[in-house]
Amino acid sequence: MLNIKIINNPSKGTIRLLLRKISDDQVKEYLNSGSVNSLGLIQGQLAEIVAAADIAEKASNVQIAEISGSCPQHITMIGVFGETASVGESIKAVQSWSENTKNKNLG
Repeated sequence: MLNIKIINNPSKGTIRLLLRKISDDQVKEYLNSGSVNSLGLIQGQLAEIVAAADIAEKASNVQIAEISGSCPQHITMIGVFGETASVGESIKAVQSWSENTKNKNLG
């Protein structure tokens, strides 16, 4: 099961926190540019996260990055960064995929 959150208009402190947790230099540069209006956070099992990252990036014009945590081998998190509408569209695509996957597993 995925845990998904969206932050619109993230504070400078939130951006600084994320910069310490992301190793992708291209995404760090984008976050430092001040042009990120929204960010989506998706947390879950590694296989789900890889699939969710692919879906999010294909759904809209966003950048994605892994966000390091304390238990990367079991639960990990990705960030989805961009304009508010683009992040929203990507997150909706991931939520739809996650719900469809869950429903198929129940049947």
